[in-house]
Amino acid sequence: MSELLLVRHGETEWSRDGRHTSWTDLPLTVNGEEQARALRPLLSARKIARVYASPMTRALRTAELAGLPSPHILDDLREWDYGGDEGITTAEIHRSRPDWYLFDDGVAPGPAEHPGESPEEVGARADRVLALIAPHLEVDEGDVALVAHAHFLRVLTARRLGLPAASGGLFTFGTGTIGVLGTEHDRPAVIAWNARSL
Repeated sequence: MSELLLVRHGETEWSRDGRHTSWTDLPLTVNGEEQARALRPLLSARKIARVYASPMTRALRTAELAGLPSPHILDDLREWDYGGDEGITTAEIHRSRPDWYLFDDGVAPGPAEHPGESPEEVGARADRVLALIAPHLEVDEGDVALVAHAHFLRVLTARRLGLPAASGGLFTFGTGTIGVLGTEHDRPAVIAWNARSL
């Protein structure tokens, strides 16, 4: 069975500063571009049959620099819609909601065009992506790469492992790193995580 390669985009100004970034379309920093380029040798050593990416600039630029050109763009790979918490750090949120935890509580309501998502809504998007790529993972044509965002990929990992969406909180995911999901004894398993080398 093919493996699923999860690629988190390189650093942006907001990811560096810990600000929640969903629809705000920021470019990579110089460091973020270096992080993305550093993934190229790692990914070039793999046989990759299909590449999907979020439509956001930071994901598409990461794919390009990492040697994954012309990905299929999937809107469902966008980051968690942070609603009213867009651009705000966890520390700032804790000033008014001291017990807040994204993976349990979701986000504050936002404007009509970005109302925010619950963990379950993000999980439903992850399930759609997993259903779409399932046929490609079942044949041995090569790995499937997803280039996207930390919180979304954490939820997708939980769902791939048969866990509830909120269990995405168990997986941290650094900028410019890769996670590999495969199988052990025909059951989904984490093969590598937060990797900059495999």
